[in-house]
Amino acid sequence: MKTPEIGIAIVAPGGYAPDEAALARGIARLQAQGATVHNYYDHAHRFQRFGGTDAGRLAQLHAAAADPAVQVVIALRGSYGISRILPDIDFSAMADSGKLFVGYSDFTAFHMGLMAKTGRASFAGPMICDDFIRDEPEQFTLDQLWSCLAGPSHTVTGASVGNPHVELQGKLWGGNLAMLVHLLGTSYFPAIDGGILFLEDVNEHPYRVERMLLQLLHAGVLQRQQAVVLGDFSAYKLSPMDNGYDFDAMLAYVRERLPVPVLTGLEFGHIRRRVTLPFGGHAQLRSDASGFSLQVGDYPTLARP
Repeated sequence: MKTPEIGIAIVAPGGYAPDEAALARGIARLQAQGATVHNYYDHAHRFQRFGGTDAGRLAQLHAAAADPAVQVVIALRGSYGISRILPDIDFSAMADSGKLFVGYSDFTAFHMGLMAKTGRASFAGPMICDDFIRDEPEQFTLDQLWSCLAGPSHTVTGASVGNPHVELQGKLWGGNLAMLVHLLGTSYFPAIDGGILFLEDVNEHPYRVERMLLQLLHAGVLQRQQAVVLGDFSAYKLSPMDNGYDFDAMLAYVRERLPVPVLTGLEFGHIRRRVTLPFGGHAQLRSDASGFSLQVGDYPTLARP
């Protein structure tokens, strides 16, 4: 699928680009496909582990939102950093700009804050590093983004043994589990009732995943949802001390413990092949023995602000 002829802004609210040459390759790839790229990240201004000072990274976001030539704002990468600048982000300006904001991992905090403060939808989707800079990008991941942004609806499917049979609907929201949980009790945590919560994480042992899910339960969040859909949870290491406690054992426990159906098989997380999900769209979820489908609509698109 060809990249739309649109203005794309690159911002670095979290980490910096590990490879400046690779970033240039990603920008050239977007330009070759018809996009006009407005790069607000300056590699020379990276600071410690961040894509700039706190003030600098905040300025990137605000400048991209104010740029009339930009329709889509894509995060450079995740890592860590948005939590530092959340109190200073003008979320009203972000929402009023009509821009489509894209990212995942650490960018989950932006999605959460934007929804909590304004009700505006955004997109859990690919970032410049590493999705656009690879020598051989995962075309499925990029096609998912442009298809989703084009709208007016977006459908993803998944297959997993053991999923419950469900047919329900609600607001789609979620993202990185650790980022989501760390916002509990703050004004950046949206109060969503009857939602469909999607989650992923990386380098988190199954017991830590369980602990965070139980934290959401104890805080009263999961009781108000229609379902939980799990994406990829990988790169953790088990040890002999686990004594048979692995991800499947954890999943069996939480399925018994949580008051909502828990599905697996969503192609979302820290993996090359990844779907794009409208955070805040209205979703219909259907699941049976053959797999599940998630059809999402009622979200801003390139054709409909």
